[in-house]
Parts: sequence; C-alpha cells; structure tokens
Amino acid sequence: MRYRRLGHAGLKVSELSLGSWVTYHNQVDVDAAVEMMAAAYDAGVNFFDNAEVYAGGRSEEIMGAALKRLGWPRLNYVVSTKFFWGLDRSGDAVNRKDTLNRKYLMQAIDGSLKRFGLDHVDLVYCHRPDPATPIEETVRAMSDMITQGKALYWGTSEWSAADIRAAWEVAERHHLHKPVVEQPQYHLFHRRRVEQEYVRLYEDIGLGLTTWSPLASGLLSGKYRDGVPPGSRGAMDNLAFLRDGLTDRAKNDTVAQLAPIAAEIGATTAQLAIAWCTRHPRVSSVITGASRVDQLRSNLGALEVADRLSAELMARIDALTAPLAQ
Repeated sequence: MRYRRLGHAGLKVSELSLGSWVTYHNQVDVDAAVEMMAAAYDAGVNFFDNAEVYAGGRSEEIMGAALKRLGWPRLNYVVSTKFFWGLDRSGDAVNRKDTLNRKYLMQAIDGSLKRFGLDHVDLVYCHRPDPATPIEETVRAMSDMITQGKALYWGTSEWSAADIRAAWEVAERHHLHKPVVEQPQYHLFHRRRVEQEYVRLYEDIGLGLTTWSPLASGLLSGKYRDGVPPGSRGAMDNLAFLRDGLTDRAKNDTVAQLAPIAAEIGATTAQLAIAWCTRHPRVSSVITGASRVDQLRSNLGALEVADRLSAELMARIDALTAPLAQ
C-alpha cells in the first residue's frame, strides 16, 4: 500500500480506502464488517469512510462496533463522516435535514461520535452545499468542531469550486480552520470537476481529494452489460434512481471494449477502472466499496494494476471513455 498526503495537510491516507455507502447494514452486518475491515487493514488500508445518512445512522453504528471489536490503536486508522441530510426526515425536522446550519451541525457531530463509540473523527465533510445558510455560519461551525477536538480536519463533498474557495476565504479572513479536502465523484465517465473545475484549487489552497464511486456504482465492473443482475446494487429498491445510468447502452458497450485492454495487463475491468483513478496526481485516496472479502481483495489488486498502466494504455482508455464523460 502507498500513502498520500491529504492535499497540503499533514495527514496521510492510503491510496485505496474502504467506504460503507450502500453496503453497511443493507448487505454487511458487524461480523462481515469486521472481516472486511481486518482484510483491508492487513493490506495497508488506513482510511474508512462513512456518513451520518448511510443506512439512517446504522452504518456508523456497524463500523463503530467493528472498530471496537478490532481494537486497533487509534493513531493507526482514519475515520470520516459527513453531514447534510440529517436522520430525521419528518416535517417537524426543519433544522435537522438538508442543511448546514450551526444548530444541526453541532448536534450531528455528537450523534455520530456516539454511534461510532469514538471521542473524535479524523475527517468530517459537509455532504452537500447549503445555499440557504450563510457560508460563514457553516465555516464557523465546522471550525469549532475541530477546536473542540471532535474532528481533526474538515472538508466538503460535491461542492463547486466557487463554494469551496468562498469557504476557504472566510476561514482565512477570520483565522478559522480551513477546509482541506473535497470528496467528489470521479470515474472514467465522470471527470470534469476533478480534471477541470478544481484545477486552480489544488495549487491555490492545497485542496486534497478523496474520490468516490470509481466503478460508477458497478457499471465499470461490467456486471450491467446484460441488464441488472439480481442482488446487485442496481436491483435494490432504494437505489432505483441509479438504474437508468447503470443500463446505459453506450457506456456498457464502452465497458465491453475496456475488457480486452484490462486483459492485456492481467486485470479485470473493475481493477483497471480503479487503477485509472489512482493515476490522477491530485487524488489522495480512492474510496472503494465491497460486500464480500473476495471482492475487496480484488479491488485492492488495482494498486498493482496501476503500475502497469503505460502512457500508451492510458491514451487508449481515454480515447474510449472521454467522449462519454461528463
């Protein structure tokens, strides 16, 4: 395993990390989480990603129970969570959903720490931007989490470059803790933000990236080339919104054309797609997901594949996928 700094911050995270979206509670219980997290840790993974909203808080509980059982030294692993949507979706929860106001954020961190069974998380993200809350209010709340020792670093997820810069400038102006990381979607078919929109931020403010969905929710594994298989992510009722994208004919035809390129270097299409993400020099960590240990180990094999991606192979991959990328 190799490790990269989180942008200009001193924290080092593994090039591949393990996330819990979709899988924890829905497909993975505590026993399975212990098994997979142990396998990841043994392979050198030190970053485990989560969010308050995943499985309505159950994902944090499962990861927390797994961490307690595994008993690793706290200095040896990095845990993240994310806030925006809230857990209470009722009409009465006006200050606890789809917001980054101070009231919600200061209570959300306490709830997450209780579910994790930790006294702090290493990274905390604003899961989406909130145009209804003044940016200074959000920045001060996030900075206060760090001052209080409840989080060590903070960042954003799926924010525009303009909003990230605005948050950073507020923090700079008022001597507050600055956002150091963004968590955007990044894969062969979703590239514009990482490769174009954020370019100035890498040098100007030292922005780091922990990217999600390297397989485009499974599309780039090739499993959807013949429709939606039973038991797959696309077959889950709560993820029906993904189905049209997963069965996109043009993209699936392109994935089929990637298979022989992967075979040339002894890789699966999924490993090729994950490896491609790691080749971007500004990506600190690529967040992978798995519901089985064999799937996790296969994903981790992408690190060896990355070393085999020559400039000529990267150009061939780009020629196939760039025309369909957003």
